[in-house]
Amino acid sequence: MKKIIFSIATLFAIALTAHSQEIKYGVKAGLNIADFGGDSENTNVRAGFNAGVLAEIKFGNFAVQPEIVYSQQGTKIDYNIYSGSVLSEHFEYTSKLSYINVPIALKYYIIEGLSIQAGPQIGFLVSAKLKGKTTEGGREVSAEVDAKDLYEKIDFAVFGGIGYDLPIGVFFQARYNAGLSDIGKDSEGSGKITNNVFSFSVGYKF
Repeated sequence: MKKIIFSIATLFAIALTAHSQEIKYGVKAGLNIADFGGDSENTNVRAGFNAGVLAEIKFGNFAVQPEIVYSQQGTKIDYNIYSGSVLSEHFEYTSKLSYINVPIALKYYIIEGLSIQAGPQIGFLVSAKLKGKTTEGGREVSAEVDAKDLYEKIDFAVFGGIGYDLPIGVFFQARYNAGLSDIGKDSEGSGKITNNVFSFSVGYKF
């Protein structure tokens, strides 16, 4: 059975290569604007970066573009606790999540260079840290702790976006990733938490 599956996969890869007009490889890097979605509250966006490699297999105006991308995600949370009308405690913390994401972009070139793109994505959690501080009675305390046990190791998402390729190989890309998975472990009491990310990248294909 394994030999059959391997043979089919090999033939499919050969067929793709044989019928494709063009195969390009590339690198990219850029900015993430990330936040938590779902039932999370009091969250603010967190800026991070993304960087990765890709291959584009083009069929006329259509293309398939698998990627491997390192992505900084997460959120910032800021809230106050009051005793009556008096502020008794203030909390700020940042959820710093890092993923290796594997998006598969299905692309359609509307005109030369300009494409719309969408597809599925699977993410693998690399690290998770909580960095925060609290102010109580005028005294500030800060700390950073490992929080990988609080989050699921795998995240599923879908994305959509646009891209523009220059003739010299440089390209620009903007996407919105909408998380589908509940990334919080044992989060039934607090509702569903998802990763939502706007990403902006610049790259080069050769």
